[in-house]
Amino acid sequence: MRNLLPFILFVPILIYSQNDINYDNLYPKSDVLIKNHNYWTSKYYPERILEFKKTPITKGGIVFLGNSITEGGEDWGKRINMEGVSNRGISGDITDGVLQRLKEIIFYKPKKVFILIGHNDLWSFRIKSGVPSIKYIEKNILKIVETINIGSPKTIVYVQSILPTRHFTRDGFFEKSINKINSFLIKKQNKWNFKYIDLHSFFVDSEGFLKSELTYDGGHLNDNGYDVWSDIIKSVISNSR
Repeated sequence: MRNLLPFILFVPILIYSQNDINYDNLYPKSDVLIKNHNYWTSKYYPERILEFKKTPITKGGIVFLGNSITEGGEDWGKRINMEGVSNRGISGDITDGVLQRLKEIIFYKPKKVFILIGHNDLWSFRIKSGVPSIKYIEKNILKIVETINIGSPKTIVYVQSILPTRHFTRDGFFEKSINKINSFLIKKQNKWNFKYIDLHSFFVDSEGFLKSELTYDGGHLNDNGYDVWSDIIKSVISNSR
């Protein structure tokens, strides 16, 4: 039996009613400093949070949670042909940043949450600017899952595999690290309360890189890439009914 992580910080939200809640408390403060954010993201993160406040999550809806790859999908409701879909991607965000903005999700209790996070953590680790290890990234992803499980137990949590990239390193750092984290998540899905979605195999070429026809810069997706991703999500949703 797995050990539940003690995320007491988020639990008090559950006892508030719609009338009692201070909605500002559902979001990180404007002057928040997120551990391991780079300078650019530390400035952009609060701006994006302000946008979230203006467009609350739909209760019982669907949330896409992640970094720039998720944010770049823009209107996910249109992409998967469903209503009540919220985009909670923040460019440059990392697992530490996601952990600090889960109160909103816990309060609104969406039906499904699709998580894709880890790319920027790997960049931070690679250039030794903050994230201490691959294990740190893995543990943080599980913390995100567990926090949602505890605060909104009826929400179905999907963790999507980290996508490949075309950013080349002589030691194959990104390919090896991405494969390691994805393998870790595959092993943990049966012990932790989340469903794993394999995006990676649809996006990787024969050399282990992101397919060139699915990206415009080697790391972010173009329209073709989002079409592939959307089709996978539509299939997952259809099969879960």
